[in-house]
Amino acid sequence: MMTKLTKPAKPSPPRGDRPSTIRGELPASNRATRAAERRAAIVEAAMEEFIARGFAATRLDDIAKRAGVAKGTIYLHFKDKESMFEELVRVVIVPVVARLTALPPPTGSVRDLIEAFAGNFLKEVIGTRRGDLVRLIVAEGPRFPAVADFYYREVVSRGIAAMRGLIELGIARGEIRQHDLARYPQILVAPAMIAVIWQSLFARHAPLDAQDMLRVHLDLIFGERRTT
Repeated sequence: MMTKLTKPAKPSPPRGDRPSTIRGELPASNRATRAAERRAAIVEAAMEEFIARGFAATRLDDIAKRAGVAKGTIYLHFKDKESMFEELVRVVIVPVVARLTALPPPTGSVRDLIEAFAGNFLKEVIGTRRGDLVRLIVAEGPRFPAVADFYYREVVSRGIAAMRGLIELGIARGEIRQHDLARYPQILVAPAMIAVIWQSLFARHAPLDAQDMLRVHLDLIFGERRTT
């Protein structure tokens, strides 16, 4: 009986040498890049619309028009306006808070660390779009508790925890004499929040030197700096 001969299978090219059209990597990469660009454009447009119109009055149609996409494209990335606003907070504000709360080991005085934290907050927020978003949350948060809750979890709670840790360190070192301050770390960052609100409402009437106000505030807590 004769054995039927079969053609040897053509060896596959090495994985690294296969054409990109076979692997599908390049088209997938292009699609991912375009999707990321559209998502970023939507978030940017959402920020402009939220700041200009307020959260309640902003419409998805206006965001889509500003972003240059179809309204249906928004739903490929976000389920609703609230989730879009949450993404905006994650992209614009959360990284700033993460940088500020990642303080170096406390080799210097606690006052120096707090001054650096609050000073950087003022620099990153006052007079920027981030400040506009904070004011938007202050203004409309009571009407949209889910948005306020999200902002508290992602931003406020982290900042408060960092401030409480510094206060407790200051108490342990004897730099802060008022022990009850650890119960109310909000007091420590109050000048920064006042500055954010003052900037939009009253700055044209009475310009505020936020950095100098911060210095006076810390003098009240730590005592005046000694000068030589």
